[in-house]
Amino acid sequence: MKTEQLKSGYEQVFTVTDYYDGPRAGIANYHGQPHFYKCIFNEAKDDYLELFRLTPLNTEIFQLAMADWNIWRQTDVSTHPALPHEANRHAELRRILERSMVTDPDRAILRVGRFEALGESSLPKGVIRPLQVEWTEPRTESPLAGLVRQGD
Repeated sequence: MKTEQLKSGYEQVFTVTDYYDGPRAGIANYHGQPHFYKCIFNEAKDDYLELFRLTPLNTEIFQLAMADWNIWRQTDVSTHPALPHEANRHAELRRILERSMVTDPDRAILRVGRFEALGESSLPKGVIRPLQVEWTEPRTESPLAGLVRQGD
């Protein structure tokens, strides 16, 4: 994806590793730097909030995550999550990434995320189109702000 295609104020979304009625986890830029994003789930409401925790990623983990994403993107329903010749590398990368791509409460920031499809696409139904995201600060008067402070 070419960043010049992004709308003003939007950032590049690199991966979507969890999707339920929208992106819930993955990697996207925040101020031009790769961050792990994770949507906050409210157990009391049994629903996702509009809020995401963003944790910066170092270059090495970002590169490993992109290598794994490229392996995943080459698959189809019959070969998911990796082509046979990539299965061992995928498993190795997953072990590393499961330990590394987590929300770090000491470094994470809270933002509202608005994801939008990027450009026109002729991808088949069920394939995630390239995305862009606009990160904004949560409103302090938002009723969700209290839920987040309580550890949700």
